[in-house]
Amino acid sequence: MNTDNANLQFYPSEQISSAILSWFDQHGRKNLPWQFERSAYRVWLSEVMLQQTQVATVIPYFERFTERFPKVEDLAAADIDEVLHLWTGLGYYARARNLHKCAQRVCEQYQGKFPAEVDALADLPGIGRSTAGAILSISQNRYAPILDGNVKRFLARLHCIPGWPGTTRVQKQLWQLAEHYTPETRCADYTQAVMDLGAIVCTRRNPLCDQCPLEPFCAAKRTASQHDFPAPKPKKERPVRSVKLYILQNKQGEIFLEQRPATGIWGGLWSLPEKERLQQLFPHEQPEDYLLHGKLTHQFSHFTLQAEIYQNTLTDINLLQDGQSCWYNPNQPDEIGLPGPIHKLLHSDQFLNQLF
Repeated sequence: MNTDNANLQFYPSEQISSAILSWFDQHGRKNLPWQFERSAYRVWLSEVMLQQTQVATVIPYFERFTERFPKVEDLAAADIDEVLHLWTGLGYYARARNLHKCAQRVCEQYQGKFPAEVDALADLPGIGRSTAGAILSISQNRYAPILDGNVKRFLARLHCIPGWPGTTRVQKQLWQLAEHYTPETRCADYTQAVMDLGAIVCTRRNPLCDQCPLEPFCAAKRTASQHDFPAPKPKKERPVRSVKLYILQNKQGEIFLEQRPATGIWGGLWSLPEKERLQQLFPHEQPEDYLLHGKLTHQFSHFTLQAEIYQNTLTDINLLQDGQSCWYNPNQPDEIGLPGPIHKLLHSDQFLNQLF
């Protein structure tokens, strides 16, 4: 290895990139739906969906989105409720809200064409430097390094980079390596290759080192320390938030839902009202008399939500005419965005069987 700066030692870039591309030619994924009719729009859409989500889960969502919104202008013009509805079940709903905002920004500022520079792309809602690199390299076959979770993992193992990749120091080192090894040619293939290498071979647990094209170079393999790299995020006590949610059912078996604020838990989605909101909307109701329907636990990235769910049938409840509440029929559902756990609850066989 050549010493290129005080902190890192690099292998010759062509040696590493050639090994990765040769592996990709034989084993890489080449039939993913966003690999056909490549465009900045389709690559961007797939990359945002793939943040924190597996390829197999993303494919049907991607296909539904591109069928409904074949162009960025279609997505920009859509109602946010429809976007969130199509996103239901994919999780991390801020991605969907940013997706909609980004589409609108691209249409307003760039006349429907994604900017062709990493910095301008990274400045758009929900993108960032690595996703910007993926969009440019895959859609335009241009040199634009990426550093997603898969790339961080194999680079950290290749060089035994200590520390959690979320720190500035480790992030800087990994970007230096990513920039060094990314070739000037076959950029689109290389970007897909490094994502595939981490997803298929250099996996988080039980990496398939004997199938890895970088095995002869890998410091972690030589020292049998694959599972030490990259270092995990320091553990923090995950706080618990407790709430009470209320299923308000009318005589027709419809459920009262309200749209949550744009920021906060399940921002912009339609959900069951909480106790404080119930008492604001319907001051004559006595929630203490409601029957306990069940309990729900849901893990967010920074906390655990524990909800007690109460249920009651109301005979004289008026729908507010503010555009932020609705009656929802699970048997004939409207196309609105629901949080995954609430959608699962309202569409479960147990719940549907008890409706009028």
